[in-house]
Amino acid sequence: MADTAAAQEFDILVLGGGSGGYAAALRAVQLGMTVGLVEKGKLGGTCLHNGCIPTKALLHSAEVADSARSAEKYGVKAVLESIDMGAVNAYKDSIVAGKYKGLQGLIKSKGITVIEGAGTLTAENTIEVDGTAYRGKNIILATGSYSRTLPGLEIGGRVLTSDQALTMDLIPKSAIVLGGGVIGCEFASVWKSFGVDVTIIEALPSLVPNEDTAIVKNFERAFKKRGINFNTGVRFQGVEQNDDGVVVTLEDGKTFQAELLLVAVGRGPVTANLGYEDAGITLDRGFVITNERLHTGVGNIYAVGDIVPGVQLAHRGYQQGIFVAEEIAGLKPVIVEDVNIPKVTYSEPEIASVGLTERAAREKFGDDRVQTQEYNLAGNGKSSILGTGGIVKLVREKDGPVVGVHMIGTRIGEQIGEAQLIVNWEAYPEDVAQLIHAHPTQNEALGEAHLAFAGKALHG
Repeated sequence: MADTAAAQEFDILVLGGGSGGYAAALRAVQLGMTVGLVEKGKLGGTCLHNGCIPTKALLHSAEVADSARSAEKYGVKAVLESIDMGAVNAYKDSIVAGKYKGLQGLIKSKGITVIEGAGTLTAENTIEVDGTAYRGKNIILATGSYSRTLPGLEIGGRVLTSDQALTMDLIPKSAIVLGGGVIGCEFASVWKSFGVDVTIIEALPSLVPNEDTAIVKNFERAFKKRGINFNTGVRFQGVEQNDDGVVVTLEDGKTFQAELLLVAVGRGPVTANLGYEDAGITLDRGFVITNERLHTGVGNIYAVGDIVPGVQLAHRGYQQGIFVAEEIAGLKPVIVEDVNIPKVTYSEPEIASVGLTERAAREKFGDDRVQTQEYNLAGNGKSSILGTGGIVKLVREKDGPVVGVHMIGTRIGEQIGEAQLIVNWEAYPEDVAQLIHAHPTQNEALGEAHLAFAGKALHG
């Protein structure tokens, strides 16, 4: 083991330079602390390099393709000749490269010491990187996640994860997506826009199963209308590869054939062989167990982001990084529960939600203590201009605040900002109803839903 007596020491030592790690580092230096940031790959982590940013770039290319297909509907003569994946990837990679360069410059300008290499926790206050020991008065674990697979399902050949799918230079004629959650539905949406025959396999009874039931019904109807096939409620059994593609078999014996299989069954925590358990940290199925203030119960060690059980979202990790830096500084930051973290599925149509679903609200408050309100986007001018359908659904505690906002429609994700303020500030429908929502915007749909809830509906 390396000699820790002469180790470089920091107020905070962060293991992992993804969203949670670099946010913690930036907030800590703002608060006057010295920070060492250990990263074995590239700053920005999964989100920047093979997650949020590149997938959303693909989704924008997909939106442009769909716009070209439907251009005549809007009086524009256009023809979609083909999808040039080389050019699509060049566009995607340029966005990532620009953001990466900017992040590197930001981290350097703030005086954060970046320690390149694979780090291992070797003591309550020590991380060893390639034989050199570094000490931190406080340590933040932020090692992120990886694309999971199922037991016995090997990745390789025509069986891919999102990591490989993001670097494909050819468009398959057909694809099977294993997993109907956010990642699976986003890739299914992209590939359908690129002309691929797509089938989603989901073991649970519906696609996007964590969303409100009304949103799920709208979403599945929209995917059917787009020609995206899906099979729900039956688990995957196995896959065979051949020269032409893959054959997927389900437990009920049903089979599906396509050129490739995308495995999108979620992400697992990167915690193995990093010294966490040896240091006394509790792991559960690989996840780091913390208290509500993200402390591990060992020394001054905290954990943030995808390695902490809960929703695996970049902005959750980012917020948790800021939270822990402020916690260490003694600022006593406010806890944001996972249920009140905004979520967006960037498919076509988009889903945006925050707070309790109707079912969860009924479980929490009781059936007679929950009220709901839906507003159909058919009544919204901007949605009609965009050619989208969908709904805004509100869930409130009876005669109380709004506890859930659930939306579906083209570009509706842009409305999540006001929605999360409504839920997190525990606004009443009457509070929102008196606010002005600019016309014509999709934001008006939020206003109209609250007007209706307040008994003042103008359009409906």
